[in-house]
Amino acid sequence: MGEIPVIKAALLGAGTVGGGVYEILKRQWEEMPKKLGAFVEIKKILVRDKGKKREGMDSAQFTEEWKEILEDPEIQIVIELMGGIEPARTYLLEALQAGKHVVTANKDLLADYGRELLDMAAEHSCDLMFEAAVAGGIPIIRPLKQCLAANYITEVMGIVNGTTNYILTRMTLDKMEFSDALALALELGYAEADPTADVEGYDAGRKVAIMASIAFNSRVTFGDVFTEGITKITAADIAYADELNMVIKLLGVARNAEDGIEAGVYPMLIPKYHPLASVQDAFNAVFVHGDAVDDAMFLGRGAGRYPTASAVAGDIFEAVRNIQAGSTGRLGCTCYKNLRVKPADETSHCYFLRLQVEDRPGVLAGIASVFGNNNVSIAQVIQKNKRGELAELAVITERVLERHFKDSLLVLGEMSMIKEVSTILRVYA
Repeated sequence: MGEIPVIKAALLGAGTVGGGVYEILKRQWEEMPKKLGAFVEIKKILVRDKGKKREGMDSAQFTEEWKEILEDPEIQIVIELMGGIEPARTYLLEALQAGKHVVTANKDLLADYGRELLDMAAEHSCDLMFEAAVAGGIPIIRPLKQCLAANYITEVMGIVNGTTNYILTRMTLDKMEFSDALALALELGYAEADPTADVEGYDAGRKVAIMASIAFNSRVTFGDVFTEGITKITAADIAYADELNMVIKLLGVARNAEDGIEAGVYPMLIPKYHPLASVQDAFNAVFVHGDAVDDAMFLGRGAGRYPTASAVAGDIFEAVRNIQAGSTGRLGCTCYKNLRVKPADETSHCYFLRLQVEDRPGVLAGIASVFGNNNVSIAQVIQKNKRGELAELAVITERVLERHFKDSLLVLGEMSMIKEVSTILRVYA
């Protein structure tokens, strides 16, 4: 056996995930020759302040200069864990143009600039890998591109944000209001100091764009994904869901319909018998439906130092194998179709409404008339709580076009008998 080659890599970012990747590669050192036929060595680490001590890392590898990495011919793989759009976009385009392979976990970048990066990778026969960008430690990108490639996939959906799933789990199990559950998530480190991207659905929306692009072989960007967050969910909504034998989850849903792709992120009522309903706390899960495989679900930890680093390191290993086999750039962009992405008004859903109305005869008939005039069918009505002269109605509709449902809401909002529309949620069907 000859000398074992050493593949040199550079790490952009030495934060939580970067530190995890560094540690995993050290742990795997002795296994690498058997797994890869080579060693992987981090040669440079790009940081903002190379004087800052970082536990477990060799400060001699730190640099503040991107050009030291870009212009180093020994460095074959660039691992980007900085996040954000710039300077990450510029760095990765320059790395690919220089013939370096790229591994990234940057969902923001891929959701908007994935085509540009993949085109650059293809032009220079480079690998661009991003397994960690969607579901942390859960494998979903490679399964969609490889294991399920012989399927026509019609739906990919899931819980792809651990922060919101943790909040909704606490609201469900501990009867908390949103603000209390968010405060607990912040205290325990499940939420960022600014949780807007999570609780408003933006983080999940970027992940849906990436998954839909791969699953349906047609480009979907973040701007194509309708997003709605969980900030308006109340304990009363959770209680109604339970009474209906459902739970509320923030779901990213992408469907490949005959008239175009539907892509959105919404808090939804989902039946308790559905596999996604039992996914609790910070766990993530992705549910895929294909014509051959039928239903498949991928479950695990969608974020965190080691789960995310696991996915990044897996991509590094795959890049090394491709370098060793002389087959880099083999699995590039899979968006060879140009399918229409439907605007939200053309999508259809079942809806749950909670209304505060006058407690008198004729109110329900009036609401039913408005819905009927706008092609909305009612599936179920619950009248439960009374507060003085007001009654609370919960209404579930049959599947309806969103624009027809919105037309109904405009009319209902002008009716004096309806004092408040407290909640509007979609129902998974």
